[in-house]
Amino acid sequence: MMMLATTLVLASLALGKSDQQYRIFPQRTSEEAAVIEWGHSAIISALDGAVAKFGPQTSQGANFEVETSPVLANPIDGVGRWKKSNDETLSDFDREYPGKLKNADDVEGNMVIMTDAAGLSGVTMARIAKESGAAALMVVNTDQNAGDFIYSLEPESEEEAKYAEENIDIPIVMVSLQAGNVITTAMATDDSDPNEINKGAGLPDRIRLYAGGDRPFFEDAVSKTPVVYLIHNMLTSEECDALIGMAAGKYDRVDDTTGVNNYLDNTMASTEANGGPSAVNVDRVTLWKGGIASKVIKDVDERISQVTGFPPEHFSDFQVNKHVKGSAHLPHFDVNEANGIMATITLFLNDVEDGDGGELFYPSPLDGGSPVMVRPRRGLAVVHHNTDENYVFDKSTVNEELVMTGSSAVKYVAKKYVYLNPQNNAMRVVLPLIALPFGGKLPGIFSTLYIALIDKFGVETGGTYFRKIVTMLPVLLLLGIASVVSDAVQKKLKEGKDGKKKDSNDKASKRTKKSKKSD
Repeated sequence: MMMLATTLVLASLALGKSDQQYRIFPQRTSEEAAVIEWGHSAIISALDGAVAKFGPQTSQGANFEVETSPVLANPIDGVGRWKKSNDETLSDFDREYPGKLKNADDVEGNMVIMTDAAGLSGVTMARIAKESGAAALMVVNTDQNAGDFIYSLEPESEEEAKYAEENIDIPIVMVSLQAGNVITTAMATDDSDPNEINKGAGLPDRIRLYAGGDRPFFEDAVSKTPVVYLIHNMLTSEECDALIGMAAGKYDRVDDTTGVNNYLDNTMASTEANGGPSAVNVDRVTLWKGGIASKVIKDVDERISQVTGFPPEHFSDFQVNKHVKGSAHLPHFDVNEANGIMATITLFLNDVEDGDGGELFYPSPLDGGSPVMVRPRRGLAVVHHNTDENYVFDKSTVNEELVMTGSSAVKYVAKKYVYLNPQNNAMRVVLPLIALPFGGKLPGIFSTLYIALIDKFGVETGGTYFRKIVTMLPVLLLLGIASVVSDAVQKKLKEGKDGKKKDSNDKASKRTKKSKKSD
């Protein structure tokens, strides 16, 4: 009855959320993802860009790609001291147009970099770039509170849409303020003159713009308190299927109502006031692969490290969760007293249709914006930082997974936790070796032992004892194997000696019998 009541409450909460205003992600798609790249074969630098919804699109292949020199617009916002025309015979679109750039001769045939600080529409900025002879336009989002957030520019009126369709034939991309700072100082040194940098002296000589395709790219959700961002295309479909397959048949139903923290599997005791579960109808398994992981997991770990910057030795093994109708994970913090969690990486292994629930939800961001909801999309990763820049726990990181409501819906989610400290060999090698015969699922006795040691001796001392015990297991196992082999060899040798002795006695007995017959 308690489980049924909990499910009904969750369903009502999910319905209540539909009436709230919140930020829904993902907003970007692979089709509008672009890459701005520069450098040579040894050192390549790249930025993410969002392609405008007008002008050439990534699907047009070579017609979208551009390789040219970058040039800062003059004025940088396309407007400078120009004032909007008061001529009422002109349309708003024409009155907003300030004309060609002052450095149109330099812009000719190149990619012009312009900021959106003047508040011009995307089509107006594209018009300035096009009529200044640019081969492409990079718009820098200058919103100081937007973090790395970028979006696809689009026409703001029918007149703009018509103009763009008839005249804009150059690629238009937006980059974040941070990305703009990166590219404008790419070639700068400590001795560079800031005035010259502001004129474009720090730009690379050549850049290349091309479609992002299946390449991982970022989407900023909350820039601070807590830091939450999405990484599209983090996993391939084949890798998603592989993780689902590895977990198949190994799940256990989560029971977090016992008051016991399972530190090894990062399953903490429920903090629900009524003593009910925090993880409702959730099946879970941790795949202990560590340093002996297959190529699939090693490739994924390497990609996650390259994209996020987190060192792989700080990674947990994959925790795979299965949600069905009625499953949910109520508001909770990702904490582990025995092994501090700096960040959580949530990877969706399959799509869940809109309306079937299962969204990852951040109800309390402190950036001044509304709550954040992320819909499950296959291969998408969601990263949130559980600590601030000083590694202090951030209470705004409370998160939940909303109830699954679809009658036939199922959601597979893989979690990877980024620990504050690198993982030792006991965790990365020995435990995966022990779990190997069980397909990566660690026998429960080890979690029980770890919990008992921590309860008796405390986190630090108990953890040390556990690592020593676990590290000694392979030695004890080898000694046991050596003992068994030694006993087998000795037994064989003894049997051999006994056999020879018996043969000798038999031969002697036969000679005695023959001697008696001859007498």
